[in-house]
Amino acid sequence: MKFSFCIFFIMVLIVSSCKSTAVYKDIPFTQNTAGTDIKLNIFTPKKVGENNYPVIIFVHGGNWNTGNKKTYTLMGKNFARKNIIAVIPDYTLSPNADVDQMTKEIAAAIQFTKENAQKYNGDSRKIFVSGHSAGGQLAASAVMNPKYQIPENTVSGIILIDAAGIDMKNYLEKNPPTSESNYDVTWSTDPQKWKEASPIYFINEKTPPFLMYVGEKTYPSIKVANENFLKALHPFQPNLKSVFINKKHIPMVIQYFFPWSKRFDETLEFINKLEN
Repeated sequence: MKFSFCIFFIMVLIVSSCKSTAVYKDIPFTQNTAGTDIKLNIFTPKKVGENNYPVIIFVHGGNWNTGNKKTYTLMGKNFARKNIIAVIPDYTLSPNADVDQMTKEIAAAIQFTKENAQKYNGDSRKIFVSGHSAGGQLAASAVMNPKYQIPENTVSGIILIDAAGIDMKNYLEKNPPTSESNYDVTWSTDPQKWKEASPIYFINEKTPPFLMYVGEKTYPSIKVANENFLKALHPFQPNLKSVFINKKHIPMVIQYFFPWSKRFDETLEFINKLEN
């Protein structure tokens, strides 16, 4: 009985927390190589103020071969409750796309958001990108690798949530890709392509500020990649430290499904600090 009441109480809190938001679903923003529309969802505060709101583009994870934007509806609404517009895109998954095609689609989502933010009362000068797991690699690569043609200063900051793949060349040199999880398609067997898809190789003085979350109970490979990435960032962002959370890999993103998560206030603090 107590367990059922707790579940009911949590659901009431979640439902009530979503009443103050508006949702725009399945907005096409680009096409994949097969000519299929790729779509995104936008979550905004229902009450529109005089000022435009900052925007966060969240890229979902799923080992580059699973996942979709619909899973993260609660996350989008919770950001909107904090007066942050959330944009959550889909992208073509492996084996129907390699990591390069996925990154092109995320770059298209960033460009679309820049061009259309004001239509949804978003501030096109305050666009942030974020990603969990594989989404962290895709988000960072789209911004940092000049190949994807995101103009300088388009993105104000990058928030990594237990990001995978940010030093993928190092990982694949020790664990060559096979057909397992479609890695042979996602990454190919070409070390040069692994390097091009690893954001760690594109860090420089123009790299946007980072907020980095790492699960204390996450996979060892993710811990290693984030340690390497932070070390490479330090010459340019010497005060940056990873924020360690006592969670496993999947719970690192599930925490965003609950409106009381401290991560939302920390995101606001990160945004506001960059504005000052």
